Amino acid sequence: MWKLTRPDNQHDKLTRDTLLDLQDHHLVRIESVREDQRQVWVLTKRGHGEAKKLLEPKGIRISALREEKYDPDTGELLGTSYDDHSAAVTSTAAELHRAGIGHRLGFATEIPHRLADGYVQRADLVVRAPEAGVPVMLLEIDRRTEDAHDLVTKLRRYWEWGRLLPKDAAKLTVDLVRSRPDAIEHVDHEQRLWRRVYPPTGREGLVPLAFVFADTTEAKVDNTVKVLEEAGHRFWAPRRYRSLYREAITAKDYSQAVPVVVTTLEQLTEHGADAAVWRRLGRKDEQTLTDALDNPDGDALYRRQYARAEAEDERRRAAEREAQRAVCKRCGQKFTDQRWEETIARTAWKAGDLSVCGPCHADDVARQEAAAEAARCQAAAPEPEADGQEPGKPRRGMFRRWI
Repeated sequence: MWKLTRPDNQHDKLTRDTLLDLQDHHLVRIESVREDQRQVWVLTKRGHGEAKKLLEPKGIRISALREEKYDPDTGELLGTSYDDHSAAVTSTAAELHRAGIGHRLGFATEIPHRLADGYVQRADLVVRAPEAGVPVMLLEIDRRTEDAHDLVTKLRRYWEWGRLLPKDAAKLTVDLVRSRPDAIEHVDHEQRLWRRVYPPTGREGLVPLAFVFADTTEAKVDNTVKVLEEAGHRFWAPRRYRSLYREAITAKDYSQAVPVVVTTLEQLTEHGADAAVWRRLGRKDEQTLTDALDNPDGDALYRRQYARAEAEDERRRAAEREAQRAVCKRCGQKFTDQRWEETIARTAWKAGDLSVCGPCHADDVARQEAAAEAARCQAAAPEPEADGQEPGKPRRGMFRRWI
């Protein structure tokens, strides 16, 4: 605990003195003593109540009370259920805090995640460290007491939990998701249940998950990671983007994946949690935590590649269109866009000779208008009289006959 509460201190005397003082006030007690003589302290019932009053108004969740249990025959205090695993969880939190990842009140243990079938998957540790580039991360601490396939099952459950809808989701959305299994992938993360519980991660995909292995061998860790990568591929692996420019897109779609990183408590202790000790499933090298969680081949790369592919496709289509552009049979000039559209439109019958360009068509129109005007003028001119009589005057003898 002293690494978590006083990370800058080289010795735990201050923390031990504080715990002894709290013990005198019956607020804490020793649960068990580990093989290396380190003591595991827990809150008493009185201390648990005081802690709830202190923390709960600030939105901090406190773990359940550890009741004192005694052996019925010997009367010895039993503390075996809260020993090495809990110590490993606390040590992990301490190493993260020591590296500046998460503040003391930014850690929570045994956080439940209820699935659709009612099963509750509890995370050993949840850390929130937005200032360190990790808005939220779930951690599972494994001392290799669980089979590797059990860890795959946990990964699957977190993936399923990230695909749930809240109870007050819109009926249309609920019906859509019920209609087919993959419909949830078309529902934005902001409309899912996990966004009601945790802040946005700032990256593609679901809530990041970390497996921290403790008190085990390197060979066992490698074997476990291999099983996670192979058997859990569906849950952590990205997909190819569905795009019109499939050949030009090498970016990967992480939107429906759980980012999974692995490390060991020994590496965290030796090098620090801010060092390159985290390995992302699907990658070979170890990286810093933020680098391991980032997706340089993800959405940002996709947008760049899509923009380049779209621009290239536009240039190609423009070149093909230019190669097909009609040429005037009279003057040899290429058609303008406007003239080309006139010749291929539904009203092309109004465009005159379809084999000539705009200027030539304008000349044709001008000649036709001039000819029409000449014809109109000729039709309007009066014809001369046959006897040379001036037009409009009555001929001789007209009045005489009328009379």
